Amino acid sequence: MGKPLVAVFSGAGMSTDSGIPDYRGPQGLWRREADAEKLVTYAYYMADPEIRRRSWLMRAEIGALGARPNAAHLAVAELERAGIPLRVITQNVDGLHQLAGTSARKVFELHGTARAVVCTACHARSGMDEALARVAGGEPDPACLGCGGILKAATVMFGERLDPEVLAQAVSVAKGCQVFVAVGSTLQVQPAASLASMAAEAGARLIIVNAQETPYDSLADEVIREPIGTALPALLARITADGALLQDFG
Repeated sequence: MGKPLVAVFSGAGMSTDSGIPDYRGPQGLWRREADAEKLVTYAYYMADPEIRRRSWLMRAEIGALGARPNAAHLAVAELERAGIPLRVITQNVDGLHQLAGTSARKVFELHGTARAVVCTACHARSGMDEALARVAGGEPDPACLGCGGILKAATVMFGERLDPEVLAQAVSVAKGCQVFVAVGSTLQVQPAASLASMAAEAGARLIIVNAQETPYDSLADEVIREPIGTALPALLARITADGALLQDFG
């Protein structure tokens, strides 16, 4: 029998130590700006040039492209280097798992990536850094250089469907893993959040690392409320040290 598969499901709280604000936490983006959600809602974005202008400015201000992996991202990458079968399912669009060294083919980005932009008309893709340079150069709402269509981040906005292939891969991982670690997510956004219950129902050991309560805490074998930057590396070190992986982590 091969080594058990470990799935790490990461949300916005995973990247706050890298300087990227979360959305629903006490200091989250939605709490700081009343209508911030409109900036990442497809219908508003496509219909209103002012919303697009503010959305580009928000992306420039967040500075995700300059963010660096933190201790939690590095610990996940180290788990893979230790020879543990690993898959990462992430709600984040910052690409920090890959920058930390986790194999790109093992990272499933449910909500796309903020490191690229896509034309909503011809679907051509280009780099986010190029688009933000155009914004900084005086283009408040840069258009596609190929066809003149509206550009957007290559992320899944509210009102858009998740990529069905990526979601199917994530579901397969959730149902097939033996350990499912949900970290830095409120587990409120569906269908992604339901992956935790899928894993638990399939017999996986469910561990939740998050500052606030989640709807799935009652299903978890272990709930950790400590800061992610120290709690996750410690947890993953325990998993690495436990040869059977399915023994009691307590």
